[in-house]
Amino acid sequence: MSFTIKNVLVPVDGDYDTVDVQIESDRIAKIAPDLDVVGIVVDGNNKLLLPGFVNAHTHSSEMWQRGLIPPVPLELWIAELYDFAPLDPEQVYLSALGTAVETMLSGGTSVVDHLVLIPGKEIDTIAAAVKAYQEIGIRAFIGPLIQDEALASGIPNGELQREDTPYFRSTEATLELMQEAVRQFHRPEAGVHILVAPTGIQLCSDALFAGCIELSDRHNLCRHAHLLETKAQKQLAQQKYGCSAVEHLKRIGYLSDRTSLAHCVWLSDADIAILAATQSTVVHNPLSNLRLGSGIAPILKYRQAGVNVSFGCDGSASNDSQDLLEAIKIGSMLHNITDFDYRHWITPRQAVEMAAFGGAKGLNMTEELGSLTEGKKADLVLYDLTSLSLLPRTDPIGLLILGRPTQAVNSVWVNGKQMVADGEVATINVDELRQNLFERSRWDFNRQSKTVGEIEAHYREVMGLGLAKEYS
Repeated sequence: MSFTIKNVLVPVDGDYDTVDVQIESDRIAKIAPDLDVVGIVVDGNNKLLLPGFVNAHTHSSEMWQRGLIPPVPLELWIAELYDFAPLDPEQVYLSALGTAVETMLSGGTSVVDHLVLIPGKEIDTIAAAVKAYQEIGIRAFIGPLIQDEALASGIPNGELQREDTPYFRSTEATLELMQEAVRQFHRPEAGVHILVAPTGIQLCSDALFAGCIELSDRHNLCRHAHLLETKAQKQLAQQKYGCSAVEHLKRIGYLSDRTSLAHCVWLSDADIAILAATQSTVVHNPLSNLRLGSGIAPILKYRQAGVNVSFGCDGSASNDSQDLLEAIKIGSMLHNITDFDYRHWITPRQAVEMAAFGGAKGLNMTEELGSLTEGKKADLVLYDLTSLSLLPRTDPIGLLILGRPTQAVNSVWVNGKQMVADGEVATINVDELRQNLFERSRWDFNRQSKTVGEIEAHYREVMGLGLAKEYS
């Protein structure tokens, strides 16, 4: 399909221009004033056109527990999450749809889903997410979340000796699973990419990382992982390796220009230099870092060191939404308190570049995505500048990033195909999705996690928090 967006506002260096944008098939053909109409006409008057953002780290199936897990740190939060994880691929399908809808209606055209797998139904889990993303039309990067060490292994020993229970699936079986996922589902031409995505150093052996590196190199896959989200993980790395987690990942070869790393809160200056040298990408998840008390990632230091940074919502049980504009706003402004030199602070235009081009760079896709450039894929978002939340008229990008936009997305295209029209999702029935999510859930506010009860005392002891007290 071809179309021409007429008289639309686009950002240029330090200013805006009103232009026409020709789309032919799946690509941006031309950007200039007063172009001839190709295909249908899209009215761009009083609208802002930007490249689609990347929701560069989330876990779609967590949607079933959003608003539910109490305020506890990651190591206890994840224990409760796993105790009540969905066990039905249909739930995974519905929550992937919900994640895509919320991402698109907040400016995203790509999503990186670090997908939690249902034990014994791993391939079915991936298939359910793939089905959802292809139906709705968002560009999907699915990283099956894999590990080969049990949950308790993610907490440092401290002075205690502990015998960890073996994980239920072997390293070899996990790598075979990943190979099968690549064979069945890696279809970049259809908008579905499989990533290798070990959960992180806290629950993965070097053998698993090595197998993922080999798969990544053999199939040209991007790599993803959590990295040093919490202080406990920093302690654990010293316990496991005798050095920082970043130094260890460099030694084993996991870091590269195709590697994106979520959180990166507890890194030293030396670690930051390694990320810059290896051209690895940091995915900033400010809301979950605050929600779980993980800390404030040194994003300004990353930027000053030349590290690529993108934004993620993280999962809907640790944020608890998929509002990408909200994550970008908080992720931009939060760091003003970490550096007194305001010239280092992130401007709204820089935030847009991080969310679009930075996200594409972390996925090795800058030749195709991330900017309004002739020849690139038509992954585009059109914002309605007459929306009440974007008025009165001042700086359009300033309003979008510093404000609280609601119902501001007018249209979304992915690969040149329209996914959102006049503020409504055009590819699926959102009312039906709402009804399904409502009927398959129930009000739930007083559940108890068996695993949290088993590990909380140990966690508090090794973290120097004193006697455990029941939370409510």
